[in-house]
Amino acid sequence: MSVAAVNSVNADSSVESIPSLAQLSIRNVTKVFSGKQDLLSKLTKKTSRDFTAIEDITFDIQPNTFVSIIGPSGCGKSTLLNMIAGLSDISSGEILLNDQPIVGPGPDRGMVFQNYALMPWMTVEENIRFAVETVYPRLAPKQMTRNIKEQIQLVGLEGAEKKHPHELSGGMRQRVGIARALAINPQILLMDEPFGALDALTRGFLQSEVERIWEQQRKTEMMLSHSIEEALLLSDRIVMMTRGPAARVDEILEVPFERPRNRETIDQHPAYHQLKAEMESHLFRETQAVEASR
Repeated sequence: MSVAAVNSVNADSSVESIPSLAQLSIRNVTKVFSGKQDLLSKLTKKTSRDFTAIEDITFDIQPNTFVSIIGPSGCGKSTLLNMIAGLSDISSGEILLNDQPIVGPGPDRGMVFQNYALMPWMTVEENIRFAVETVYPRLAPKQMTRNIKEQIQLVGLEGAEKKHPHELSGGMRQRVGIARALAINPQILLMDEPFGALDALTRGFLQSEVERIWEQQRKTEMMLSHSIEEALLLSDRIVMMTRGPAARVDEILEVPFERPRNRETIDQHPAYHQLKAEMESHLFRETQAVEASR
């Protein structure tokens, strides 16, 4: 969720007052991007047809579960996430959070971006503070300070509070992004390929950190990913989407591994290799179809 787009909540609200249970219901959702048919486009012969990114998407995310969305590039994963975040309008269908329709951005949803989206002129502490002040403008100073300190400790950034983004590694920047999203105590955490810009070692470490944080807070979480191993490590359910345009949900896999999970031993579970093979087959088939259509 873009910090600037967050709607502030009631002035008397506190960070702890938002309910922790969140059920997300996606019902027959379609997104169509309108083509260019205006006079200038016609005169310059640059008209384009309407484009259906996703079509008739339906699934539920139960409270306190971690769900990953995977699919080939261009299948509309980010489009779906942006609609859930309230950053993009729905063409048809509806998205409900605890039975209430989502009609725009709100503090009940926190978002972690692949490119961090930090304010470069602000320190770690100031980036987190800005998000909290935007949502809770009248929060007591002591509560504000305590909340920021707790989030910094949660993501392991003690000692880096006064540093600016350019002084941080990619992994540390993403920790700030996670802390900022969690600091407003959202009901659901949305993550847009949060480890996609990181090297392999940092990615693996942060995946374990996200697993640890989820075990502590048990928030409802939805993550976009291209990584099969990542999805299997973190998820309770994995939604596999078909290729676009007009991408749909192909299958939803239940991940049966017990928690907490250990990345060193998870592949010893009897179902691990079967699930991995099924996901690899799906991605190969859909990606091959995309290449064949070009």
